[in-house]
Amino acid sequence: MSIFSTLRSVLLSSVASIFLLFASTAQAETKAALDMSSKEALNQLIASVPSAKALSEKAIAVLVFPSITKAGFLVGGQFGDGVMWKNGKPAAYYNTSGASFGLQAGAQTYGYAMFFMKESALKALDNADGFEVGVGPSVVVMDQGMGASHTTTTLQDDIYAFVFGQKGLMAGVGIQGNKITKLSK
Repeated sequence: MSIFSTLRSVLLSSVASIFLLFASTAQAETKAALDMSSKEALNQLIASVPSAKALSEKAIAVLVFPSITKAGFLVGGQFGDGVMWKNGKPAAYYNTSGASFGLQAGAQTYGYAMFFMKESALKALDNADGFEVGVGPSVVVMDQGMGASHTTTTLQDDIYAFVFGQKGLMAGVGIQGNKITKLSK
């Protein structure tokens, strides 16, 4: 068997594994369960990260993906559902999905929250046929070290994102795309 045949077999089995992963996670949570897990994740983030609490008080909306599953071997993918919170109530439902290619291996779950600070950023999400992270409004990914050095007067970007609850191990270098799409739940 040549190296190209072996590589092709590995790639095809990786793609098949990713599709099976998505098929099993595509059994989306019920609306009530998603609301509950999303609200719980947001409350935990706000309670444990002071800058997230400060942002939540100024944000016009917060999009929370409580659990995203990511896996791959050379070819990878990720998937998760989330809730848009406005004025403390669920306003809409979204899906995030992505694909990647490169030197990578592993699996992990994590969540993330996006604090929308400007109406124009929220409109970009609602008006787009799928919002691609990295295209359009500026998104700043915060970590706890960054969060400690910012106040609500120095935070002037469109969207601030926090990644939380990481479990598992995913390592690699590659090209990745991520898209957020509004659901009609």
